[in-house]
Amino acid sequence: MATFRQRRPSLMPAALPFLVVLLFLGAVAGPAAAGKTEDLTVFWGRNKDEGSLREACDTGTYTTVIISFLSVFGHGSYYSADLSGHDASAVGADIKHCQAANNVTVLLSIGGNGDQYSLPTAKAARDLADHLWHAYLGGRRRRGVPRPFGDAVLHGVDLYVDHGGSANYDELARRLAGYKGVLLTVTPRCMGDGGEGGVDAALATGLFRRIHVRFYNDTACSFRSEDKRFFYGSWLGWAERFPAAKLYVGLPAARDVASDGWVEAEAVGAEVMPLVRETNNYGGVMLWNRYYDKRDGYGLRIKHMV
Repeated sequence: MATFRQRRPSLMPAALPFLVVLLFLGAVAGPAAAGKTEDLTVFWGRNKDEGSLREACDTGTYTTVIISFLSVFGHGSYYSADLSGHDASAVGADIKHCQAANNVTVLLSIGGNGDQYSLPTAKAARDLADHLWHAYLGGRRRRGVPRPFGDAVLHGVDLYVDHGGSANYDELARRLAGYKGVLLTVTPRCMGDGGEGGVDAALATGLFRRIHVRFYNDTACSFRSEDKRFFYGSWLGWAERFPAAKLYVGLPAARDVASDGWVEAEAVGAEVMPLVRETNNYGGVMLWNRYYDKRDGYGLRIKHMV
């Protein structure tokens, strides 16, 4: 089986007729299709005008909020998070509010669109895992390791790796998985990563409980109403490759947030969901990002469909 290193849908080539796609879907779905979940995930921390984390949780729209990003690592003991001007000292109380009052899962994503991160060695991966455990997760306070969010304990870590190579993220995943109660998720591009950035080796560990696949900004697999084969082929490939993980359809929350992959709210229910909900490891929808969703209200319009 291909491993998504190609720039074409490896399991569902463009030449295959749509009927073949449907037959393949029947083979993957099995008798226990997932159905509707109303599980909506959003990335928060990309624009100060998106409002507070507490405000996002209090909308009742999201079941998971991913704080983004810890964007500097792999440089010895120096780590830094970029929250786009949000006051980090206020985030801890918001995390605890989201968890207690709204039952929202709150994660920290590492990586992002910058180029100040990498894991040059296995030791760098282990050091990052230890830093995350003691600075953001359930580890005890360690001398010399600040906790930016105070005593708030995040549910887990998301990998959003676009730069710096793919080396040693498998070691990071194994180290984090060794800590008690850490939820591991990953947010790859829809055609798989590889090349200059990616998490292929990490995915191969099978340790990620959730995969938020970005079906936007990639003409090879973004959703297009006029020709759904590329999108469908990519989704089904992910479903077959990672049957034990919950898969999330990653969509832009507004037309102007991505170069392609925008799906009108009505089309989410009419065209996207009938396919993806038939795979038994469908988990929900991921939106990029809270700023655009707050502005346009996309998540609220589609929540009952997902």
